[in-house]
Amino acid sequence: MKTCAVYGSAGLIADRVAVADTFFTRFKGLMLRKALQPGEGLLLKNCSTIHCCFMRFPIDVVYLDDSMEVVGVETVKPWRLGHFFRGAKHVLELEAGKARDLAPGTQTLWKECTHHE
Repeated sequence: MKTCAVYGSAGLIADRVAVADTFFTRFKGLMLRKALQPGEGLLLKNCSTIHCCFMRFPIDVVYLDDSMEVVGVETVKPWRLGHFFRGAKHVLELEAGKARDLAPGTQTLWKECTHHE
């Protein structure tokens, strides 16, 4: 799976963001994982809403438009649904508390996606 580093206006947000860009990788998401490690995240490409069914931990959810600008941010607990944010085209899932410096209008910068198996 590809991994990237993502930056916001306050600097590095996460340096190991896996990119879920197929139906199966988006469907699986973070289900059944025990936790996200510091610096980890998951980018759900071409996905505008999420659920946290079968999850064991809360996550920060960052909704992004086509240009990877933030259109919404929220914390979602296990077994809850995320909100709908107008204009969302992609979703970034991070460990809870990691998105505190992100707000609608923040442009994210993505660096060096590499492929890992």
